[in-house]
Amino acid sequence: MLKSGRTKKIALGFIIVVVMLAGFIGISTRRHCDAQSGKEYEYIGLFTDVMTIVKKSYVEEVDSQKLIYGAINGMLSALDPHSSFMSPETFKEMKVETKGAFGGLGIEISMKEGILTVISPIEDTPAQRAGIKSGDQILRIDERFTKDLTITDAVKRMRGVKGSKVVLTIMREGFERPREFTLVRDIIQVKSVKFRMLENGYGYLRIAQFQERTDEDMSKALKTLVEQNHGKQLSGLVLDLRNDPGGLLDQAVRVSDHFIENGKMIVYTEGREKESQMKFTASARDKEPGYPIVVLINGGSASASEIVAGAMQDHKRAILMGTQSFGKGSVQTIIPLTDASGLRLTTARYFTPSGRSIQAKGITPDIVVEQLEMPKQKSGQDSMFIREKDLENHFENSDGGKKNTEKKDAEKKETAENKDKETADEKKPVDQLKVDYQLVRALDLLKGWEILKKMGVERP
Repeated sequence: MLKSGRTKKIALGFIIVVVMLAGFIGISTRRHCDAQSGKEYEYIGLFTDVMTIVKKSYVEEVDSQKLIYGAINGMLSALDPHSSFMSPETFKEMKVETKGAFGGLGIEISMKEGILTVISPIEDTPAQRAGIKSGDQILRIDERFTKDLTITDAVKRMRGVKGSKVVLTIMREGFERPREFTLVRDIIQVKSVKFRMLENGYGYLRIAQFQERTDEDMSKALKTLVEQNHGKQLSGLVLDLRNDPGGLLDQAVRVSDHFIENGKMIVYTEGREKESQMKFTASARDKEPGYPIVVLINGGSASASEIVAGAMQDHKRAILMGTQSFGKGSVQTIIPLTDASGLRLTTARYFTPSGRSIQAKGITPDIVVEQLEMPKQKSGQDSMFIREKDLENHFENSDGGKKNTEKKDAEKKETAENKDKETADEKKPVDQLKVDYQLVRALDLLKGWEILKKMGVERP
């Protein structure tokens, strides 16, 4: 017993020494932090004080993880609209998204002047089918106002079980008051690359989003277009980046690499850390022939799509047509954290080969073309031209009443046939060239380019 009591005293003395030493080290560390970081240590102390008070005195018991996650979210939202914290569940979904399949509405969002704003709806998704447009302001998700929501919270509220409904309250330029849009959630299968021949020799290739397989899918698409052109080189290509919200930086570089000469700059980034200062140049891979290219952009073209557009424009490899792009010129790095959560942090700004930063400015097209509604015309008629019979006091046909009657009967028959044709046409897939004014203008430019080439005029 005596021995045991002595041991206890020695152990107690050792603990006291350790505590005193820890206190001394703590004081020294605090002085060092104050010297190195000013008031940072004081602010961290303030944070722990608040957390302790909340844990002790809040009206209900609070989960520590919820408090920490909320604090991190608040900290990142004070930086910029694109930095965010992802819970383990959200981080897992994000990794699935880059592979091209996820659940939700199919809508890319950002914070613009404190308002939740649509960058662009993704093709063939509930958002696009419901009529959501680039630039729309989302004021409410169901009954919850979005003013105080983070992007992460907003995404969570728009995600849900396939078949369930969500109501978005939208304000749009031209609306007198906000309108409600009811959307039905679905499993979003984003097809990154779509393509087809527009006319003999002229191809169309659309990139909806830059995903892990975009470069691979684009390579296959370009080969298929040549096959569809009877094995001949294309006379021209429309590269459609409209409403493309961006995606993976490396895929934007690889897409550009198809068209830009070996060794030339595609994009470079600048940040505080050495790892954020990168330069991406075109490789020695096989390049596409030097056929004319028109790149279509609009206000929904952001991030990776702006990298491609900027590189093509700076190197005069393509003519840009459409409207001003979104203007997201920052690079986000995804950083995994210890509890399977993740950090999306803005670490750099990117610049086009000529040194342009498009942050909050966007890419200005070479030819500005607004998306106008195409005029509806009856089959066999051209409403843009006035004919003799439309003029007041015009001379009637002198063939006599019989032919005139026959003509009227023929016109009635033609009208009936046209109505039947229009009804049948409504059931057919829409021909994009009949409804897409910007695409029509792009194709016309490519044709004019070809004519000028045949006349010996050099490419602009």
